[in-house]
Amino acid sequence: MPLPTARGEVSGALLDALVREPGGVTLPGGWSLRAADPYGDDAQLALYVCYELHYQGFSGVDDAWEWDPDLLRARQVLERRFLDALRSEATAHDDPQAAVAGLLVEPADGAGVSHHLRDEGELWQMREYIAHRSLYQLKEADPHVWVVPRLRGRAKAAMAAVEYDEFGAGRGERVHAELFAELMTDLALDPTYNHYLNATSARMLAVVNMMSLLGLHRALRGALVGHFATVEITSSPASDRLAKALRRLGAGEAAVFFYTEHVEADAVHEQVVRHGVIDGLLTREPALAADVAFGVDATVLLEDRFAEEVLGAWRKGRSALRVPL
Repeated sequence: MPLPTARGEVSGALLDALVREPGGVTLPGGWSLRAADPYGDDAQLALYVCYELHYQGFSGVDDAWEWDPDLLRARQVLERRFLDALRSEATAHDDPQAAVAGLLVEPADGAGVSHHLRDEGELWQMREYIAHRSLYQLKEADPHVWVVPRLRGRAKAAMAAVEYDEFGAGRGERVHAELFAELMTDLALDPTYNHYLNATSARMLAVVNMMSLLGLHRALRGALVGHFATVEITSSPASDRLAKALRRLGAGEAAVFFYTEHVEADAVHEQVVRHGVIDGLLTREPALAADVAFGVDATVLLEDRFAEEVLGAWRKGRSALRVPL
């Protein structure tokens, strides 16, 4: 895909640099990096672009930028500010069991995005939600693969088993990212990888960036496990609500299938992650318990903020995207 449109001084300087040859190019630094809001559009877009160099990259950008030392130093400043903000604002538990326990009970009066879409959402709102989620879903499970070499024994085996399912269990047409692309096509959305990057809010960028941040750093392996557990535990009931929403809105079978597939699969994955990955990791490395809990708390914080933004916009009758569909 082409490079996105800048959202401020930091992302602008980064995007200007990436169209040139690596080495000797002025990158954002100093005051501008430290002054950028760690949750804001400018910093989050800059982080997303840096991370995307480890995934599919951008057309016209030299692959050598992926490991350019100056770019990695600039990224490190943004990462530290983002991580510090998350640790300060998200941390609510130091015990993984207590953190996970809050995810296992479905509130009777749930008011999240999937509840809204199931009960009263309109088709244009569903399409916007899918456009937002496409930034992750079109590379579903890719950020989590990086943790596999950092795990051992039971935790590694359990994590690999879940990832095997995410990647289609050996069948290319069942890769979850491919199924999501079919869902998008069914809803008359463009399934091109990162097509909606310019339209997506900073709050969704933060959700996806946190996955890459935790996955790319071995020191954060415990937090990545906590994050992944949160995704798997909350996915099955939310997927059930979204499947019902899509049926109510008259979507085709390809759209409905993506979520019905996740209802059953993620109910199984929840057990594997809790008892295989988390327990397996903490048996070998009990000192990572607080990091696992942090991964849960940080995921909940960012997802709640994204939901608040989206529902707030919809209640006012306006688009939740920066660029309406």
